[in-house]
Amino acid sequence: MIPQKSISAVTGKSCPAGGIWESTGNFKTTITMTKGSVMPDYCGTKVQWILILKK
Repeated sequence: MIPQKSISAVTGKSCPAGGIWESTGNFKTTITMTKGSVMPDYCGTKVQWILILKK
């Protein structure tokens, strides 16, 4: 289930919504985050995250 409105966040910023997030770019991964947590980097690199499943 993809949210109707795309929600994104970048490394180091506060997570705007709890759920499953996917990194953008060539190498993708998913993470589960809670609202208010700090968005992580991926393999030591600052990335943009897209919410793919809101919980």
